[in-house]
Amino acid sequence: MARTPGQAARRDPDWEGVRLHVVSGKGGTGKTTVAAALALALAAEGRRTLLIEVEGRQGVAELFGIAALPYEERRIATVTPAQLGLPASGAASRSAGGAAGGSPSGELHALAIDTEQALLEYLDMFYKLGRAGKALQKVGFVDFATTIAPGVRDVLLTGKACEAARRKGPDGRRTYDAVVMDAPPTGRITRFLNVNSEVAGLARIGPIHSQAQAVMRVLKSPETAVHLVTLLEEMPVQETVDGIAELREAGLPVGGVLVNMVRPPLLDAAAVAAVDGDHREEVALALGEAGLGGRSRKPETVRAAVEPLLDPLLAQAREHAERVELERARRADLQHLKLPTYELPLLGEGVDLGTLYRLAGELKRQGAA
Repeated sequence: MARTPGQAARRDPDWEGVRLHVVSGKGGTGKTTVAAALALALAAEGRRTLLIEVEGRQGVAELFGIAALPYEERRIATVTPAQLGLPASGAASRSAGGAAGGSPSGELHALAIDTEQALLEYLDMFYKLGRAGKALQKVGFVDFATTIAPGVRDVLLTGKACEAARRKGPDGRRTYDAVVMDAPPTGRITRFLNVNSEVAGLARIGPIHSQAQAVMRVLKSPETAVHLVTLLEEMPVQETVDGIAELREAGLPVGGVLVNMVRPPLLDAAAVAAVDGDHREEVALALGEAGLGGRSRKPETVRAAVEPLLDPLLAQAREHAERVELERARRADLQHLKLPTYELPLLGEGVDLGTLYRLAGELKRQGAA
């Protein structure tokens, strides 16, 4: 069932128990923006969330208007329910600095994974190479290893996310309440996550194999959900349908469908149905009654004033009606998936922090976080 933008009632979260949220989507659907909004929504009410970027584009830094992220986890934002336009809830899992009696403040941390640094970290962890790892970096071994064995790169990226999702502090509590991964596009998300098969031909025993097995245990557990971002357009929806089929076939946990940039209908159902009829005279009369003929009430004067507007207005109405019908068909395609579906509104040109917080509020209201 689709959740729609702006609905008044706030839903209970659909993903209780999920700690690793993997966000994918066709290029151009706003995948990184939606991942960031989801991370903000999950951080509300005193929680701590980590947003991980794996494609090296520094899209998260650009969204939040900060310097390029280094290969280290750092706090990039705080968030309260009030900032998302929501009432405070008493069910916060932890307080991260909220005032007593007020809305608890959550923390959003971010990490841009550097494959080279991750491999050196991995080599030091499993092979105790230490300074020798730095030497390998200088002679170009790191680039060689991740190029000749791309499966290793995916193990490193997914492994870092899985480690963060399960990490515990000295007090025995999880470091993060949730981890959101801004993952590769839908076309290669299943292969990216199915790292066990990727490294099977490289190592059947040893640390690489063991690491891949550990990663797959997390990725296929109830603590993980793979969400897909789409638009109400034919190609993104079809890629979403195909991507979900591939995820299911691979035994990976499918999450929800996040429909981005949804435009509100300007015409009601009756108006859309009536667009194909001949309503030229009715529209001309309505324009005249609205005063477009100026002060003159002479029919010929009014008609002369509104006549240049009729064809453009009727053409726009037909175009809008066609879009509404196409979007209705795409919604039907998504409903056949029988997955929780959330709709985020189109909020004009560009994305800034205000836009991110508003989208996060929508996701929270609709039960995505």
